[in-house]
Amino acid sequence: MHTLVLWDIDLTLVDYSGLGRTWYARALANLVGKPMTHQPFFPGRTERSLAREILAAHDEPDGDEQVERLFAELEAIALAERESLPMLGRALAGAPEILAVLARRAGVVQSLVTGNLPTLASCKLAAFDLHHHVDLDIGGYGSLSEHRHDLVEAAIRQATDKHGHSFAPRSVVVVGDTPADVAAGRHHGTVTVGVATGRFTVEELADSGADVVLPDLADTDAVLAALEAS
Repeated sequence: MHTLVLWDIDLTLVDYSGLGRTWYARALANLVGKPMTHQPFFPGRTERSLAREILAAHDEPDGDEQVERLFAELEAIALAERESLPMLGRALAGAPEILAVLARRAGVVQSLVTGNLPTLASCKLAAFDLHHHVDLDIGGYGSLSEHRHDLVEAAIRQATDKHGHSFAPRSVVVVGDTPADVAAGRHHGTVTVGVATGRFTVEELADSGADVVLPDLADTDAVLAALEAS
């Protein structure tokens, strides 16, 4: 039996609260010379969705070409700040432990479904040496689509292509801190695990339809039991 575990990053594995807004403000200023006066709702969103909203709200073109330019600014900022990221955030309790335990388990593949761009995802995880445990090459990233369920589809397809066998829906586990993570997994019939380390409570994640909801990742045995629900 093979299991594919797809992790969200922000407020699931790591906490860089406020950094996304700061980076977008700088990226927008670098690209079009305007201050960011519109503050979108970030949790559960993809970078493509956020970029389009921010550009449109500041009376800028929001087509793919301009979105890609904004992405390039974000990536440049992330790479420039890579060395300081350990001081700007933290790994959430239990995240390093569960990633390491799963990395040693035969038949388990770990990757990402995250709203982040690939470069941002890599930088954020590498700051706490978490990147070694996940296959970054097969992740579903926020550059792909405005819709999170498309990222789940991409990750499953890429995992299947790389590992040479298919992953049945209930052998895929989507883990995240928002109802959007849960909805994306449910769209494809996967197991969904909500983690209440972000803006949403245990009750709100349960109401969104998560198969299992955890208060955090601190109890490795409890997390393993939740993941084994698949």
